[in-house]
Amino acid sequence: MTHQIALAFEDGITRFIDCEEDQTVADAAYKARINIPFDCRDGACGTCKAFCEAGDYEDGEYIEDALSDAEAAEGYCLPCQMTPLTDIVLQVATTSEQAKTGASTVTGTITDITRHSESTVGFSVELEDRSQLAYLPGQYMNITVPGTDQTRSYSFSSGPSEDTVSFLVKLTRGGLMTGYLEERAKVGDKLAMTGPMGSFFLREPLNPILLLAGGTGLAPVLSILEKLTEDELLDVPVRLIYGATFDMDLVKLDVLDTFKDRLPDFDYFTVVSDPESNHERKGYVTQHMTDEHLHDGEADVYLCGPPPMVEAVRVFLADQPNPPENFYYEKFSSAAAPAGAGASEVEVTATSTGEGDAARDEVTVSAPGVVTGEVHSAKADSTSQFEARMALELGALELSLHRLKDIDLEEFRRLAVAVNEHIDGEKIVDSDAFTKSNNEFHEFLFTRTGNPAMLAAYRNLEVIEVMNRELADAKWIQGDIADEHLAIVEAVADRDKARAAELIRAHNTHAIDTMHRAIDDEAATA
Repeated sequence: MTHQIALAFEDGITRFIDCEEDQTVADAAYKARINIPFDCRDGACGTCKAFCEAGDYEDGEYIEDALSDAEAAEGYCLPCQMTPLTDIVLQVATTSEQAKTGASTVTGTITDITRHSESTVGFSVELEDRSQLAYLPGQYMNITVPGTDQTRSYSFSSGPSEDTVSFLVKLTRGGLMTGYLEERAKVGDKLAMTGPMGSFFLREPLNPILLLAGGTGLAPVLSILEKLTEDELLDVPVRLIYGATFDMDLVKLDVLDTFKDRLPDFDYFTVVSDPESNHERKGYVTQHMTDEHLHDGEADVYLCGPPPMVEAVRVFLADQPNPPENFYYEKFSSAAAPAGAGASEVEVTATSTGEGDAARDEVTVSAPGVVTGEVHSAKADSTSQFEARMALELGALELSLHRLKDIDLEEFRRLAVAVNEHIDGEKIVDSDAFTKSNNEFHEFLFTRTGNPAMLAAYRNLEVIEVMNRELADAKWIQGDIADEHLAIVEAVADRDKARAAELIRAHNTHAIDTMHRAIDDEAATA
């Protein structure tokens, strides 16, 4: 049975988590990426001591030095030992910021403000500690508008390896950020930013890539292109169709031209929808998209733009004889996003459409002001889920690596050992227990990204449901999997991102092998 635990912090922030009756509150909080203070986890130090305002629980085991009988009688408890019997309200002796309950907030100084056109302004920010912000090309930040308590969401236009971070803003009459940029902004201003946010980002470039940008939706595309220039093994064509309403909305064309020399096979063209324009290509991007761009459905398509453009492209692609295997999109609105937005502000919707070869699965992640989505071909076996999990997991590795503390690595290692307890060589000892603990292991890095959208997207892949179904009677497991669990942890502990990524890729292949063997064995006995 699951109970809700309210964690009330000293700064007035309250976070809610779910906790099983056989789970300690500390473990549940940690799994929800809330680092309430503790050192020993054995009921010996008293570091995690909290006050229970409401609810019933089992005390667990602890020593007198950690919690005296008098303190326990007053309502004090040790979250590292207590397990809930009802919903509980706890007063936690730390602030929500110290508990790292969400994405990081970083501050920086504006170093450049450029008016690219009547409709577009770009600005760059030098962060106080650049090493504290890792982001994936395509992601965005919630930026607090100076002089207000409101934020607006903007995608990085800079690559993840650049020293300064840059953004593009479409100027909107009456807009809060527009007012600041046009009237008050100056070099030297301080900005507070929370993130990175979103599950729209570049996956491994294994297939031809088609990038679609509308207006300032060019920003994440520029970040993606910058990242691709760092890939020495890139051997797929990259194409961009950049659409805008008016001629003046087309910006950064000189920068786009440089990618023709910096990437092995890149080209782009622009489209303007204004019927009064003298532009070479008029109309909408869908009117200029050809089979060559889609590669008979083999291309990975990335789109960022205004909602009408995104919807038009979604319909267009769905109507193609061979829709793309993978379609990723993001659309922005003018809605405000609260600083430090967490899981409670994120909604996930999963839908399936079509039948047979036309079947498509779509996952939509909605946050204030932003909607991110993925559309994939629906396959008959588990391959698609595992491939999608690997793509997200590599992103989670990138985001979480610099955030992990010793206590995080200890937990990651514990999860690896726990899942391996249900493996004996090439044999699954207990399929139900293996599936549950395996999911907790793979979910770990997502809980440490500080990115609720990525965690929600991962959970919505329903990998655990697929494994529960296919592995219910399975006995065989690929022999390298147990070793890979521990090796991934050690690579992460060594901060060896390349090695960890290599292991995640190999592990994914072996997981698919295991699933396919289980499916074949089931079919043979049917």
